[in-house]
Amino acid sequence: MPPLTQTLEQVRAEIAENSGWVARSDGRLVGAIRAVEDGELLLIGRIAIAPDMQGEGIGRALLDAAENASAASEAELFTGSLSEANIRLYESCGYVETRRVPQDDGTEQVFLRKKLGPRT
Repeated sequence: MPPLTQTLEQVRAEIAENSGWVARSDGRLVGAIRAVEDGELLLIGRIAIAPDMQGEGIGRALLDAAENASAASEAELFTGSLSEANIRLYESCGYVETRRVPQDDGTEQVFLRKKLGPRT
């Protein structure tokens, strides 16, 4: 996974092509998420929470914001197999593991999906 290795142009392209939400605490940026709809599938991209703010419900709130803003019928995200806290969070939010993709370093990318209810 390529976190924090993108060029400025790649970041600009992502911003232009995706929706995004942020969380702030007293003006400080403490979390962010990006997502894009691909037909009936909401593809949730990077979720980042400030290390000192993890466990405060920010990730859950950002996931809710992305899901509630979408007209898609299902959402998908992925994380690394060593990211056990992330996997627990996603499962507690209703995501179910659908597949694992082996990586060259012996880890796996873990894909999870969640059915999204009808939007009103």
